[in-house]
Amino acid sequence: MKNWTKYILAFVSVIAFRLMPFRAPNVEPIMAVIMPFGKVYGGLMSFVFGFFSIVLFDSITSGVGIWTLITGLSYGFLGLGAQYYFKNRSGWKSYASYAVVATILYDAVTGLTVGPLFFHQSFMVSLVGQIPFTALHLLGSVSFAIVLSPVIEKWAAVSEKKVAVKKVVLVS
Repeated sequence: MKNWTKYILAFVSVIAFRLMPFRAPNVEPIMAVIMPFGKVYGGLMSFVFGFFSIVLFDSITSGVGIWTLITGLSYGFLGLGAQYYFKNRSGWKSYASYAVVATILYDAVTGLTVGPLFFHQSFMVSLVGQIPFTALHLLGSVSFAIVLSPVIEKWAAVSEKKVAVKKVVLVS
């Protein structure tokens, strides 16, 4: 990866957004960033973004626990998957469709495992309680995917192309 400044700026922006007071739960731009980053910077950098955005946020707010590992790895793997899904795709419709499927998978894995396995909640209580959170998460993920992801893709891709052009000019 050649442009760390944009990567770090996006990371800090996501953390700052998530730290906003009175924000609806699960309405966050992580998915909107890991999708275009998976396309532009690759799966590893997208995995790292997703994983460490969860780890840092939990470190600042609730503390790190087993839920941090599960949710961080889940976002990380969705970022890794974005590299493959967006290899030949682009545009808001592709981002919206990935956001829908990825959000449902994420909420199924995280919402239906953490409560029952680690907090002794019944599966049915977890399932019923997960429904409003997943609805909010879908609303946020799809909205951010439609509005932000195409812009982030262009923003990140332009910087990579400029860096590549400068190297060609310097070598010539």
